[in-house]
Amino acid sequence: MSAYWAALALAIATSLVGQVMLKAGAVSEGHFLSQLFRPMTIIGLATYGGAALLYIVALRRIPMSIALPCTAASYVAVAVIGHLMFGESLGPQKMAAIGLICGGVLLLASAPG
Repeated sequence: MSAYWAALALAIATSLVGQVMLKAGAVSEGHFLSQLFRPMTIIGLATYGGAALLYIVALRRIPMSIALPCTAASYVAVAVIGHLMFGESLGPQKMAAIGLICGGVLLLASAPG
């Protein structure tokens, strides 16, 4: 795997961590400003920013038409994590959508040039 694909994979993973941290900061009580300055929210925003920097590195050599759809892999992970950590529903329709996303990402990632 090239360094650019590794940067893309790390950007996706880092973005995922950022999303989970933002959700964890959002579920507590209080108004928006208190939510914004919670440690989980601040860490989530910083992690999300780091993901953007890694994505920029990946875009140096990976076509955007491939890189951006590959980030959809995080949608799958977020749905599962949301279900496991936050008790969000994960019914048959969501499972079908996850399957379609996975198939689309695999098809696109394997497309030539």
